[in-house]
Amino acid sequence: MKSYLLDTHTFLWFLNDDEQLSSQAKKIIQNIEGKKFISIASIWEICIKLNLGKLKINVSLNQLKSEILNNGFNLLPLDFEHIINLTTLENHHKDPFDRIIISQAISEKLTIISRDNNFKLYQQIKVVW
Repeated sequence: MKSYLLDTHTFLWFLNDDEQLSSQAKKIIQNIEGKKFISIASIWEICIKLNLGKLKINVSLNQLKSEILNNGFNLLPLDFEHIINLTTLENHHKDPFDRIIISQAISEKLTIISRDNNFKLYQQIKVVW
């Protein structure tokens, strides 16, 4: 069974049925055969952007947690191995949330679902969109 890690924008676009979500990404997410993860780092990123006024969502954070569970997503916590991998991760870009998501994908052998072309710069991961 394939396992996937959704980038933050992918997760939000899926929840909002946003047209920016590619048909391939939507198909993978809706496929009950695969295991899908949302990083706790994505939730952290959403909270920060909400507090800064850079993001608006139509649900509360408690409802967001329910959406994660109701859609069959697994919440991926941060562990020490994910942090250690950051020390060897190439410095292709500086976004700390993207970097931890990439590190988690490497550690857990997950394919990332993302439109972000920076992810493709990391040879250790597979990215689909």
